[in-house]
Amino acid sequence: MELLWMWIPVLGSLLFVEISWTLPIDEDQPLKREDMELAEGYLKKFYGLNVRAQARRIRSAPAVKEKIKEMQNFFGLRETGNLDSLTLDVMKEPRCGVPDVDNFSFYPNKPKWKKHTITYTTSKYTPDMKREDVEKSFRFALKMWSDAVPLKFIKVNHGKADIVFSFARGTHGDFFPFDGPRGVLAHAFQPGEGLGGDVHFDEDETWTAGRQGYSLFAVAAHELGHSLGLTHSRDPSAIMYPNYRHQSRTQYSLSADDVLGIQTLYGKPGKKVESQSSLKKCDPNFSFDAATMFDNEIIFFKNRYMWMRTTRTTYWNRLTEGHSSTYLPSISSHVDAAYDIPAKGVVYIFTGHKYWVVQQLKMKSRAGSIHEYGFSSRVRQVDAAVHVSEYMKTMFFIGEFYYRYDEQKRQMDPGFPRLIQTDWPGIPRRVDAAFKLNGSIFLLSGTKSYQYDFRLKRVVKVISGNSWLGC
Repeated sequence: MELLWMWIPVLGSLLFVEISWTLPIDEDQPLKREDMELAEGYLKKFYGLNVRAQARRIRSAPAVKEKIKEMQNFFGLRETGNLDSLTLDVMKEPRCGVPDVDNFSFYPNKPKWKKHTITYTTSKYTPDMKREDVEKSFRFALKMWSDAVPLKFIKVNHGKADIVFSFARGTHGDFFPFDGPRGVLAHAFQPGEGLGGDVHFDEDETWTAGRQGYSLFAVAAHELGHSLGLTHSRDPSAIMYPNYRHQSRTQYSLSADDVLGIQTLYGKPGKKVESQSSLKKCDPNFSFDAATMFDNEIIFFKNRYMWMRTTRTTYWNRLTEGHSSTYLPSISSHVDAAYDIPAKGVVYIFTGHKYWVVQQLKMKSRAGSIHEYGFSSRVRQVDAAVHVSEYMKTMFFIGEFYYRYDEQKRQMDPGFPRLIQTDWPGIPRRVDAAFKLNGSIFLLSGTKSYQYDFRLKRVVKVISGNSWLGC
């Protein structure tokens, strides 16, 4: 009964009300009826828009504008209150079914499990995957959280379990019906009795352990955060970010925001979590997230850790390392990409849909949106970037494509994006990090570092990526 009472406010905000209302829209973009309906449903479901309560007074437009602003603020968009193309694109992205608003309807008293051993089971499997692959995905997702806090998860095959995983379509008995392909992928319930802690996945999606469809591991890891008591994060690199990121590295490790949130509830484990990245730098499977030059240092990023290797001949083997927040106090997110412009003495660092202008380490930085570069609304993050000062061009690598940006004209060159493998012979189809040193571009992909002569357009040397760290 107590659990039902906690969900009543949510149910009230999700009731569909037939009412004629006008959404504020972008003046340059005519609003389609389906976009209006999508926005109305989205704001009611995820931001608590209650049209029924507002109808008698303001016929909803001011209330809707405020809710759009709230949503834009959450996702780091320009707060116009209008349904511009970027806002609509974010609304159309596949995501978690739990609301983004941290209000009375979700987790009012920071609920958590009152024990340190939590049981789980799977009541219904998906035909998309082998059962052992489903269980492996759940096991890895649970381990991600248990590595950060003093919790232990035990699978049970019979009897009652604290967390029950299941796959279902449409209406499935919890007052939160699924909406078919895309849209809401899954939802979870806060810690507690009955449905508490349970995780439901939409069977209308295609679930996978590989590259096609939706990663069950990534979605399960997110939903388990709710099962343990966490709400959504505004940090695009966080596991608890509400939108699904296709093939994003940030879906496979906890961010600082995730760790802080879960440890606030359950405390720290017996071992340090965030220092592990430094200990694993010589692992043969080690790869980088980003790299750049800054003054006479090559800076490498992995999760929330960074290494600085001097390029001065007399100190070539000197390596400084530490948490990135120590050197970049304005940036709390996982670094996706970075590049420097030596003539300006600045470094541009990319985190999700934001970039930061860094003029000096350990000093505050100013932020902007990556869409100021001219990327389409579909681009939500950058994988790697490198500036070629001889041409005043910056190359951005995103998935299997790259873009070329003219720093003088401050616009993308026409004809881009283009395939990496077409114009960069010898380079893998995806690039994780890049930097320019002594006339060569170094492209890091997976465990390898490729030295690329951009004048001859060929790879001249391949080494292990972590050899840059003395491994």
